[in-house]
Amino acid sequence: MHVGVLGCVVALCAGAWAQQIPPLAAPRAGFSFAQKQTLTYTVDWRVFPAGTAVLHFEANGSNERLTANADTIGAINLLFHVGDHFQSTFDRDKGCTYEFDKQTVEGRRQINSTLKLDYAQGKSILDEKNMVNGQTKHVEMPVAGCLTDLLTGIYYAASQPMEIGKSFVIPVVDALHSVPVTMKVEGREEIKTTLGTFKTLRVQPTADAGVVKNRGSIWIWYTDDERHLPVQMRARLFWGTITFRLTGNENK
Repeated sequence: MHVGVLGCVVALCAGAWAQQIPPLAAPRAGFSFAQKQTLTYTVDWRVFPAGTAVLHFEANGSNERLTANADTIGAINLLFHVGDHFQSTFDRDKGCTYEFDKQTVEGRRQINSTLKLDYAQGKSILDEKNMVNGQTKHVEMPVAGCLTDLLTGIYYAASQPMEIGKSFVIPVVDALHSVPVTMKVEGREEIKTTLGTFKTLRVQPTADAGVVKNRGSIWIWYTDDERHLPVQMRARLFWGTITFRLTGNENK
């Protein structure tokens, strides 16, 4: 994420955001993250098959580990190869992210990074390495309260109550600062995938700064039940629309 405020000193700007962000709300009563679950999505760019994304949840004591792999396929893979790996560790009861790792291969760009949240010290610690030129970066920034990360936030939203016409806020941390992301529940829709037809709630994430703002318009369709399972995600960007559709859901 990048704060879009011209002339703002990075450290002061990050501190200001941290002060304005509400704390991450705990999961609603009765909700629990999966002990083991694997979700598989097909990814389309415009009308073309573009890739696959596989996410795996696994409980580890009081923590939950979420891993994700995204890879391009077919002709898209020849034009622009993507092979990304993400891993997040967060608290099952409170939702606080402790560590968020990324290994990103996008065309010629190859970046490995680890973001750790030290709540006792009130800071985030980013270590990043460019695998192409060998350049490294180490940044420490202040944080306040419990935060989620970009990947976990999509699925953590499922733990919150969803009511049409209402919104809730998720504080998201990435790299240099934190941003409050508003999740607005817009309406109900039926979504069809190869797994069947789902009654869903359409939610739009918005933010005043950062990746969510800079990625165009985004929508997520959660099942209209206690699970709030994300069965479809869509990002409308200036160079086209990307759609994720759930094609696999296994408890293993």
